[in-house]
Amino acid sequence: QVQLVESGGGLVQAGGSLRLSCAASGRTFSSNATGWFRQPPRKEREFVAAIRWGLSSSTDYADSVKGRFTISRDNANNTVYLQMNSLKPEDTAVYYCVAPSAPLFRPLPTYAAAYSIWGQGTQVTVSS
Repeated sequence: QVQLVESGGGLVQAGGSLRLSCAASGRTFSSNATGWFRQPPRKEREFVAAIRWGLSSSTDYADSVKGRFTISRDNANNTVYLQMNSLKPEDTAVYYCVAPSAPLFRPLPTYAAAYSIWGQGTQVTVSS
């Protein structure tokens, strides 16, 4: 089983930047993708971004974050990053790092049920 630990959340003013980290441990070879979801206050969880590495590497982003957020992976350290720039108050949410329990070989899914492994979440608050 893979364990995921997020870090890097905090309070930032609108227009600022944060970088979230997701460190994976355990059976990291069992998965080839990692994603980020978020849950704004009083709203449902929503897809943010995902990355797949290996022979069929790819990334995908929610329309709301395209051009502002960048997902990347440090292979040597089994860590995935989410660089968030030009933050807006509507980006305020608990951000979760997620991973599938088996490799993904189709277009990266954007629905939560596709990712069975979840971190504990990290709070991001953007003030106006």
